[in-house]
Amino acid sequence: MSMRDLYDSVRKRSLMLAEPLSDEDCGAQSMPDASPVKWHLAHTTWFFETFILERFEEGFAPFHPAFRVLFNSYYNGIGERHPRAQRSLLTRPAMREVRAYRADVDARVARLLAAQPDDDLLRLLELGLQHEQQHQELILTDVKHMLAQNAMWPAYIDSALPRSPSAAPLAWIAFDGGLADIGHADAGFCFDNELPRHRQYVAPFALASRLVTNGEYLAFIEAGGYREPALWLSEGWERVCELTLAHPLYWQRDAHGQWHEFTLHGMLPLDPARPATHLSLYEADAFAHWMDARLPTEAEWEVACAGIGTLTGGLHPACAPQGEGLRQMFGACWQWTSSSYAPYPGYACAPGALGEYNGKFMLNQYVLRGSSCATPPGHARASYRNFFPAGARWQFTGIRLAR
Repeated sequence: MSMRDLYDSVRKRSLMLAEPLSDEDCGAQSMPDASPVKWHLAHTTWFFETFILERFEEGFAPFHPAFRVLFNSYYNGIGERHPRAQRSLLTRPAMREVRAYRADVDARVARLLAAQPDDDLLRLLELGLQHEQQHQELILTDVKHMLAQNAMWPAYIDSALPRSPSAAPLAWIAFDGGLADIGHADAGFCFDNELPRHRQYVAPFALASRLVTNGEYLAFIEAGGYREPALWLSEGWERVCELTLAHPLYWQRDAHGQWHEFTLHGMLPLDPARPATHLSLYEADAFAHWMDARLPTEAEWEVACAGIGTLTGGLHPACAPQGEGLRQMFGACWQWTSSSYAPYPGYACAPGALGEYNGKFMLNQYVLRGSSCATPPGHARASYRNFFPAGARWQFTGIRLAR
């Protein structure tokens, strides 16, 4: 696919994600960690305008000077920013103006692409598209959180969500461990936090063949998991007590004591075979302790996914969606690891404002691996390092056990 076709495809998908929503939906912000859809659509456009058009377009002029502040996210090197927690107050510009902004920037980028762009421009375009795909996932997670605040339990997707097939028995797949090369390896795109590739020792370990299910997590709840402080990290137990947590974010019991789960398809009876998701690191770690297990390190996860090392049990089709071996490595939910989000040995931030993209967040966060049901097709890879604070629950985050 040409860069022009890829650009058009990614940009159209963002607008497609907004199609089921009203303008009122697109302007709402349900919590400081989430952003309105309208802001996501404008910010991703701001990225192309600020980092590409401003640098490469002859006679550059901004679409609107105020947008430089309104739709800057966290790039201090660019200048002032509108407060993150107040993005829902941006009733102006209207959605139609944001669409016009996108169309204007898209037309100007198309002219640059038609004029034999150099390698620097193409690299920045690819980064911008990968950045927009990240925001496409955020659109879905933020919309779900926003709709969940409504007692009507409105569905984002009108079609029915099929029940999951019965989960396969959980098996333990053993790896001998040893020295392994970790980090991005091939010539395709990666973010700077996936580099440099480096050698790391991994002790022998075993990884669960699939993700933890709703039914298994429900057993943890019914066994008093949220009432047993010995299972929890100290900070996690403080969160349980402070917020009176007793179940995952989108679970709810009806008047008859039956569990339901809010989904992008609306409120549905809890499906015991579906992977348990929207869990914090604290919840994932407590469940792992209850199972006499632990969370994997990110190096273990990558070793297992890439099939590095020798299995003690014969053939291992890593990442296989069905059959023997590891399942649900991608496409179900992001998987918490026990690894703090920190730089790889030899990591260096990119120069300029783009260096703020990943490096400055390497504190008080944990790494998640894989991808989720909301991740755009083609966006995931074995070396991808997602990261969130330990208490985050609104993302599609789940549990894979290790021993």
